[in-house]
Amino acid sequence: MSEVKLSAEVRTSFGKGAARTIRRENKVPGVIYGHGTEPVHVTLPGHDLLLALRTANVLLSLDIDGKTELAIPKAVQRDAIKGFLVHVDLLLVKKGEKVTVEIAVETEGDLAPGSFLVENVLNTISVEAEATHIPTSVSVSIEGLEAGAAIHAKDIKLPAGTTLVTDPEAVVIQILAAQAEEPAAETEDAEGAEA
Repeated sequence: MSEVKLSAEVRTSFGKGAARTIRRENKVPGVIYGHGTEPVHVTLPGHDLLLALRTANVLLSLDIDGKTELAIPKAVQRDAIKGFLVHVDLLLVKKGEKVTVEIAVETEGDLAPGSFLVENVLNTISVEAEATHIPTSVSVSIEGLEAGAAIHAKDIKLPAGTTLVTDPEAVVIQILAAQAEEPAAETEDAEGAEA
C-alpha cells in the first residue's frame, strides 16, 4: 500500500462561501476526525489530493502545522457534473491499528468453452486490515467455471493479515448461461399468414 504525503492547513472559516473560495484556489476543504479527538477542519491541495485518491484506500501522511498524522479517506464528495473534489472526510489511523474498508474484487482467467456470462454480484467486499497494510484489491480466478457456479465471500483468498467482514455466505460472483431470445417477428408473420 502506498503512503502519500500531503500538507494540510487548518482552516477557521466555514460555510458555502468559504468553501467556494477554497475551491477557487484549487484546494479542497476537508475534516479530519477519529480516536476521540475533536474534528479538525483543513484545506488540502486539490491536484495532489485528486491524484492520491486514484488509489483505493490510500494512506495519507498529513503534515498539519508541523505535526504528522496518518489518515484514510472515509467519504469523498465530488461535483456531479464536472467531477472535481468538493469535500473530503478523513479518518485518523495509527500504525498497527485495524480498520474496516471496502476492497475491489477483480476476476482473472477464462470460463469453460460455451456461452456463459460472469455476474459480479458484489464489486467490493468488506475486510479488516492493518491501517498501513490495506490491500487495494483482491483477485478471484474464474478459470474453467461453467453455468451455475458461484464464488462466495468465504472462497476468496485474502492477503495475510486481512480478515473478512462481509457475510461469508454472500455470493460475490456467479456464472450464468447466456440465453438467446426467440425472434418475435417470425411468430407474428406466421399468425398474419394464417389469417
